[in-house]
Parts: sequence; structure tokens; C-alpha cells
Amino acid sequence: MTLIAIFFPFLSFLLRGRLFTGIICLLLQITLIGWIPAAVWAVISLQNARADKRNNKLIRELRKSNRR
Repeated sequence: MTLIAIFFPFLSFLLRGRLFTGIICLLLQITLIGWIPAAVWAVISLQNARADKRNNKLIRELRKSNRR
């Protein structure tokens, strides 16, 4: 998924269900100069989404262990 975020930044957003963000990213990436910021944005967004998923899983597990 990281390679998709680098080479096709808009597709990375679309595959994660972020349609509006994907369209904005596509408009940015159409320009040659905008490709690098679009790729960086997509990779950072992907890493943040993964971190959020990990944190939510950890919070669920902690809540589950506190109930016992």
C-alpha cells in the first residue's frame, strides 16, 4: 500500500474510501511539481491511519482487560 501511496497518491486515498481527499490529491498530482507533495501527503496519511487503527485496537483491549 505504501508503494501505491508513492506512485499513485490519489489511488491510495480512493482505496481507503476518502473520495473527496482523493480528488484533491489527483488535482495536486496532475502537475509535475505537485506530485512530490501529493506523494508525501498520501504516505503520511497512510501512516496516520495505520497508527489510529493500532491505537483503537489497543484501547479496546485495555477496556476489555479492565472489565475483568
